[in-house]
Amino acid sequence: MAKLDVNIGALHLKNPVMTASGTFGYGLEFQDFVPLQELGGIIVKGTTLKPREGNDYPRMAETPMGMLNCVGLQNKGVDYFCEHIYPQLKDIDTAWIVNVSGSSPEDYAECAARVDRLEHVPAIELNISCPNVKDGGMAFGVTCRGAESVVRAVRERYSKTLIVKLSPNVTDIAEIARAVEAAGADAVSLINTLMGTAVDIEKRKRVLSIGTGGLSGPCVKPVALRMVLQVAKAVKIPVVGLGGIMTARDALEFIMCGATAIEIGTANFIDPAVTLKVRDGINQWLDAHGIASVQEIIGVID
Repeated sequence: MAKLDVNIGALHLKNPVMTASGTFGYGLEFQDFVPLQELGGIIVKGTTLKPREGNDYPRMAETPMGMLNCVGLQNKGVDYFCEHIYPQLKDIDTAWIVNVSGSSPEDYAECAARVDRLEHVPAIELNISCPNVKDGGMAFGVTCRGAESVVRAVRERYSKTLIVKLSPNVTDIAEIARAVEAAGADAVSLINTLMGTAVDIEKRKRVLSIGTGGLSGPCVKPVALRMVLQVAKAVKIPVVGLGGIMTARDALEFIMCGATAIEIGTANFIDPAVTLKVRDGINQWLDAHGIASVQEIIGVID
Protein backbone atom coordinates (compact mmCIF):
# COMPACT_ATOMS: atom_id res chain seq x y z
CA MET A 1 0.00 0.00 0.00
CA ALA A 2 1.33 3.42 -0.96
CA LYS A 3 1.90 6.17 1.61
CA LEU A 4 -1.00 8.58 1.44
CA ASP A 5 -0.23 11.00 4.27
CA VAL A 6 0.46 14.66 3.44
CA ASN A 7 1.06 17.90 5.30
CA ILE A 8 -0.75 21.22 4.91
CA GLY A 9 1.61 23.47 6.81
CA ALA A 10 1.62 22.12 10.37
CA LEU A 11 -1.54 20.13 9.69
CA HIS A 12 -0.92 16.41 9.13
CA LEU A 13 -3.48 14.45 7.12
CA LYS A 14 -3.52 10.65 7.07
CA ASN A 15 -4.55 10.84 3.39
CA PRO A 16 -5.23 13.70 0.95
CA VAL A 17 -9.01 13.29 0.75
CA MET A 18 -11.14 15.86 2.58
CA THR A 19 -14.77 16.93 2.35
CA ALA A 20 -15.77 20.36 1.06
CA SER A 21 -17.64 22.72 3.33
CA GLY A 22 -21.40 22.82 2.89
CA THR A 23 -21.64 19.37 1.32
CA PHE A 24 -20.97 17.15 4.32
CA GLY A 25 -22.81 18.97 7.13
CA TYR A 26 -20.86 18.60 10.35
CA GLY A 27 -19.69 15.16 9.26
CA LEU A 28 -21.83 13.50 11.89
CA GLU A 29 -24.70 13.22 9.41
CA PHE A 30 -22.58 10.85 7.29
CA GLN A 31 -21.53 8.43 10.05
CA ASP A 32 -23.88 5.72 8.75
CA PHE A 33 -22.15 5.79 5.36
CA VAL A 34 -18.50 6.61 6.05
CA PRO A 35 -16.13 5.74 8.94
CA LEU A 36 -15.20 9.37 9.54
CA GLN A 37 -11.85 8.49 11.10
CA GLU A 38 -10.67 7.11 7.76
CA LEU A 39 -10.92 10.46 5.96
CA GLY A 40 -7.96 12.81 5.68
CA GLY A 41 -10.03 15.70 6.95
CA ILE A 42 -13.58 17.02 7.31
CA ILE A 43 -14.35 20.67 6.63
CA VAL A 44 -17.58 21.43 8.44
CA LYS A 45 -20.32 23.68 7.07
CA GLY A 46 -19.80 27.44 6.92
CA THR A 47 -19.78 28.95 10.40
CA THR A 48 -20.40 32.60 11.23
CA LEU A 49 -20.11 34.71 14.38
CA LYS A 50 -23.89 35.05 14.71
CA PRO A 51 -26.64 32.64 13.60
CA ARG A 52 -27.84 33.00 10.00
CA GLU A 53 -31.17 31.90 8.53
CA GLY A 54 -29.83 31.71 4.99
CA ASN A 55 -31.70 32.74 1.85
CA ASP A 56 -35.33 32.09 0.97
CA TYR A 57 -36.34 29.03 -1.05
CA PRO A 58 -35.84 27.95 -3.78
CA ARG A 59 -32.09 27.94 -3.20
CA MET A 60 -30.89 24.96 -5.25
CA ALA A 61 -31.21 24.18 -8.94
CA GLU A 62 -29.91 21.27 -10.97
CA THR A 63 -27.88 22.09 -14.07
CA PRO A 64 -26.24 19.92 -16.75
CA MET A 65 -23.30 18.20 -15.03
CA GLY A 66 -23.67 20.28 -11.87
CA MET A 67 -25.83 22.29 -9.52
CA LEU A 68 -26.45 25.87 -8.42
CA ASN A 69 -26.96 26.82 -4.79
CA CYS A 70 -27.66 30.00 -2.87
CA VAL A 71 -28.19 28.49 0.59
CA GLY A 72 -26.64 31.59 2.16
CA LEU A 73 -24.49 30.07 4.92
CA GLN A 74 -27.41 28.96 7.07
CA ASN A 75 -25.99 27.98 10.47
CA LYS A 76 -26.57 28.46 14.19
CA GLY A 77 -23.38 30.43 14.80
CA VAL A 78 -19.95 29.66 16.21
CA ASP A 79 -21.04 29.48 19.85
CA TYR A 80 -23.59 26.79 19.01
CA PHE A 81 -20.89 24.86 17.17
CA CYS A 82 -18.49 25.11 20.11
CA GLU A 83 -21.07 24.14 22.72
CA HIS A 84 -23.15 21.51 20.92
CA ILE A 85 -21.39 20.13 17.84
CA TYR A 86 -17.73 20.13 18.89
CA PRO A 87 -18.28 17.77 21.89
CA GLN A 88 -19.76 15.18 19.50
CA LEU A 89 -16.88 15.20 17.02
CA LYS A 90 -13.76 16.05 19.03
CA ASP A 91 -12.83 12.42 19.77
CA ILE A 92 -13.19 11.18 16.18
CA ASP A 93 -9.67 10.72 14.81
CA THR A 94 -9.57 12.88 11.71
CA ALA A 95 -8.54 16.47 10.95
CA TRP A 96 -11.51 18.68 11.81
CA ILE A 97 -11.49 22.00 9.99
CA VAL A 98 -14.04 24.77 10.48
CA ASN A 99 -15.04 26.88 7.48
CA VAL A 100 -15.25 30.47 8.79
CA SER A 101 -17.30 33.18 7.10
CA GLY A 102 -18.12 36.78 7.95
CA SER A 103 -19.28 40.20 6.79
CA SER A 104 -16.31 42.20 8.10
CA PRO A 105 -12.68 41.46 9.00
CA GLU A 106 -13.64 41.87 12.66
CA ASP A 107 -16.40 39.23 12.32
CA TYR A 108 -14.00 36.77 10.73
CA ALA A 109 -11.34 37.39 13.37
CA GLU A 110 -13.71 36.99 16.32
CA CYS A 111 -15.21 33.80 14.91
CA ALA A 112 -11.72 32.38 14.25
CA ALA A 113 -10.58 33.31 17.75
CA ARG A 114 -13.40 31.30 19.30
CA VAL A 115 -12.56 28.28 17.15
CA ASP A 116 -8.88 28.69 18.09
CA ARG A 117 -9.74 27.60 21.65
CA LEU A 118 -10.95 24.17 20.49
CA GLU A 119 -8.14 21.69 21.10
CA HIS A 120 -9.24 19.14 18.49
CA VAL A 121 -9.80 21.59 15.63
CA PRO A 122 -6.30 22.08 14.17
CA ALA A 123 -7.23 24.36 11.26
CA ILE A 124 -9.77 26.72 9.77
CA GLU A 125 -10.69 27.46 6.17
CA LEU A 126 -11.57 31.10 5.48
CA ASN A 127 -14.37 31.66 3.01
CA ILE A 128 -13.43 35.02 1.50
CA SER A 129 -16.18 34.84 -1.11
CA CYS A 130 -18.52 36.53 1.37
CA PRO A 131 -19.84 40.07 0.67
CA ASN A 132 -18.12 42.92 2.48
CA VAL A 133 -20.96 44.88 4.08
CA LYS A 134 -18.70 47.90 4.59
CA ASP A 135 -17.72 48.05 0.92
CA GLY A 136 -20.99 47.90 -0.98
CA GLY A 137 -21.38 44.13 -0.90
CA MET A 138 -18.35 43.28 -3.05
CA ALA A 139 -16.87 39.92 -2.06
CA PHE A 140 -13.65 40.14 -0.02
CA GLY A 141 -11.95 37.60 -2.24
CA VAL A 142 -12.21 39.45 -5.55
CA THR A 143 -9.57 42.06 -4.71
CA CYS A 144 -6.11 41.74 -3.19
CA ARG A 145 -6.92 44.49 -0.71
CA GLY A 146 -10.13 42.80 0.47
CA ALA A 147 -8.54 39.36 0.74
CA GLU A 148 -5.53 40.72 2.63
CA SER A 149 -7.73 42.61 5.10
CA VAL A 150 -9.49 39.44 6.20
CA VAL A 151 -6.39 37.26 6.37
CA ARG A 152 -4.38 39.82 8.36
CA ALA A 153 -7.23 40.33 10.84
CA VAL A 154 -7.63 36.58 11.37
CA ARG A 155 -3.89 35.88 11.51
CA GLU A 156 -3.59 38.28 14.47
CA ARG A 157 -6.07 36.23 16.48
CA TYR A 158 -5.72 32.69 15.15
CA SER A 159 -2.67 30.57 15.95
CA LYS A 160 -3.24 27.30 14.06
CA THR A 161 -3.23 26.30 10.38
CA LEU A 162 -4.99 28.93 8.28
CA ILE A 163 -6.32 27.84 4.89
CA VAL A 164 -7.84 30.52 2.67
CA LYS A 165 -10.52 29.45 0.17
CA LEU A 166 -10.19 31.43 -3.04
CA SER A 167 -12.98 32.68 -5.29
CA PRO A 168 -12.71 31.84 -9.00
CA ASN A 169 -14.79 34.90 -9.88
CA VAL A 170 -11.71 37.08 -10.40
CA THR A 171 -9.46 38.26 -13.21
CA ASP A 172 -6.20 36.83 -11.82
CA ILE A 173 -6.53 34.18 -9.10
CA ALA A 174 -2.74 33.82 -8.80
CA GLU A 175 -2.52 37.48 -7.78
CA ILE A 176 -5.09 36.91 -5.01
CA ALA A 177 -3.22 33.79 -3.87
CA ARG A 178 0.05 35.70 -3.58
CA ALA A 179 -1.73 38.42 -1.60
CA VAL A 180 -3.14 36.02 1.01
CA GLU A 181 0.19 34.21 1.23
CA ALA A 182 1.88 37.52 2.05
CA ALA A 183 -0.82 38.29 4.62
CA GLY A 184 -0.14 35.10 6.57
CA ALA A 185 -2.08 32.22 5.01
CA ASP A 186 -0.58 28.76 5.59
CA ALA A 187 -2.36 27.30 2.55
CA VAL A 188 -4.99 28.10 -0.06
CA SER A 189 -7.92 26.02 -1.24
CA LEU A 190 -9.58 26.48 -4.63
CA ILE A 191 -11.91 26.82 -6.26
CA ASN A 192 -15.02 28.05 -4.54
CA THR A 193 -18.14 28.03 -6.71
CA LEU A 194 -18.51 29.94 -9.97
CA MET A 195 -21.38 32.41 -10.12
CA GLY A 196 -24.28 31.38 -12.35
CA THR A 197 -28.02 31.55 -12.84
CA ALA A 198 -30.89 29.38 -14.07
CA VAL A 199 -34.15 30.38 -15.80
CA ASP A 200 -37.67 28.91 -15.63
CA ILE A 201 -39.04 29.65 -19.11
CA GLU A 202 -42.66 28.86 -18.12
CA LYS A 203 -42.65 31.32 -15.22
CA ARG A 204 -40.32 33.64 -17.17
CA LYS A 205 -38.18 34.24 -14.13
CA ARG A 206 -34.96 33.06 -12.59
CA VAL A 207 -35.17 29.86 -10.56
CA LEU A 208 -33.19 30.81 -7.44
CA SER A 209 -34.72 33.12 -4.86
CA ILE A 210 -31.90 35.66 -5.09
CA GLY A 211 -31.37 35.22 -8.82
CA THR A 212 -27.83 33.87 -8.80
CA GLY A 213 -26.01 31.04 -7.07
CA GLY A 214 -22.75 29.14 -6.90
CA LEU A 215 -22.14 26.58 -9.64
CA SER A 216 -20.44 23.31 -8.62
CA GLY A 217 -20.07 19.78 -9.90
CA PRO A 218 -18.21 18.10 -12.80
CA CYS A 219 -18.88 21.04 -15.15
CA VAL A 220 -16.45 23.28 -13.23
CA LYS A 221 -13.53 20.82 -13.15
CA PRO A 222 -11.56 22.10 -16.15
CA VAL A 223 -11.69 25.65 -14.76
CA ALA A 224 -10.68 24.45 -11.29
CA LEU A 225 -7.77 22.42 -12.66
CA ARG A 226 -6.47 25.39 -14.63
CA MET A 227 -6.63 27.63 -11.59
CA VAL A 228 -4.97 25.09 -9.28
CA LEU A 229 -2.15 24.72 -11.80
CA GLN A 230 -1.72 28.52 -11.97
CA VAL A 231 -1.78 29.04 -8.22
CA ALA A 232 0.51 26.11 -7.39
CA LYS A 233 3.17 27.74 -9.57
CA ALA A 234 2.57 31.20 -8.07
CA VAL A 235 2.88 30.50 -4.32
CA LYS A 236 5.16 28.57 -1.99
CA ILE A 237 2.42 27.49 0.44
CA PRO A 238 0.42 24.26 -0.08
CA VAL A 239 -2.61 24.22 -2.37
CA VAL A 240 -5.79 22.24 -1.72
CA GLY A 241 -7.74 21.48 -4.89
CA LEU A 242 -11.47 21.16 -5.36
CA GLY A 243 -14.10 21.62 -8.02
CA GLY A 244 -15.97 18.79 -9.71
CA ILE A 245 -14.05 15.87 -8.23
CA MET A 246 -16.17 12.74 -8.68
CA THR A 247 -13.59 9.93 -8.96
CA ALA A 248 -10.06 9.01 -7.98
CA ARG A 249 -8.90 9.92 -11.49
CA ASP A 250 -10.27 13.43 -10.99
CA ALA A 251 -8.44 13.69 -7.67
CA LEU A 252 -5.19 12.51 -9.24
CA GLU A 253 -5.47 15.21 -11.90
CA PHE A 254 -5.66 17.88 -9.19
CA ILE A 255 -2.72 16.39 -7.32
CA MET A 256 -0.61 16.27 -10.46
CA CYS A 257 -1.51 19.92 -11.12
CA GLY A 258 -0.03 20.86 -7.73
CA ALA A 259 -2.66 20.12 -5.07
CA THR A 260 -1.24 18.59 -1.89
CA ALA A 261 -4.75 17.52 -0.87
CA ILE A 262 -8.22 17.64 -2.39
CA GLU A 263 -11.80 18.27 -1.26
CA ILE A 264 -14.88 16.46 -2.50
CA GLY A 265 -18.12 18.45 -2.56
CA THR A 266 -21.11 17.93 -4.84
CA ALA A 267 -20.29 14.23 -5.32
CA ASN A 268 -21.26 13.64 -1.67
CA PHE A 269 -24.89 14.34 -2.63
CA ILE A 270 -24.76 11.61 -5.28
CA ASP A 271 -22.80 8.97 -3.35
CA PRO A 272 -22.34 9.53 0.40
CA ALA A 273 -19.44 7.06 0.43
CA VAL A 274 -17.55 8.64 -2.48
CA THR A 275 -14.74 9.97 -0.29
CA LEU A 276 -13.47 6.53 0.68
CA LYS A 277 -13.85 5.28 -2.88
CA VAL A 278 -11.63 8.14 -4.04
CA ARG A 279 -9.08 7.44 -1.30
CA ASP A 280 -8.93 3.76 -2.22
CA GLY A 281 -8.76 4.58 -5.93
CA ILE A 282 -5.77 6.87 -5.39
CA ASN A 283 -4.00 4.09 -3.51
CA GLN A 284 -4.78 1.53 -6.20
CA TRP A 285 -3.46 3.81 -8.95
CA LEU A 286 -0.25 4.47 -7.05
CA ASP A 287 0.28 0.75 -6.42
CA ALA A 288 -0.44 -0.11 -10.05
CA HIS A 289 2.20 2.39 -11.18
CA GLY A 290 4.82 1.39 -8.62
CA ILE A 291 4.71 4.74 -6.81
CA ALA A 292 5.52 4.52 -3.11
CA SER A 293 3.99 7.80 -1.94
CA VAL A 294 1.34 10.22 -3.18
CA GLN A 295 3.82 13.02 -2.52
CA GLU A 296 5.88 11.83 -5.51
CA ILE A 297 3.20 13.00 -7.96
CA ILE A 298 2.25 16.37 -6.44
CA GLY A 299 2.79 19.06 -9.07
CA VAL A 300 4.31 16.88 -11.79
CA ILE A 301 2.36 18.69 -14.52
CA ASP A 302 4.19 21.61 -16.16
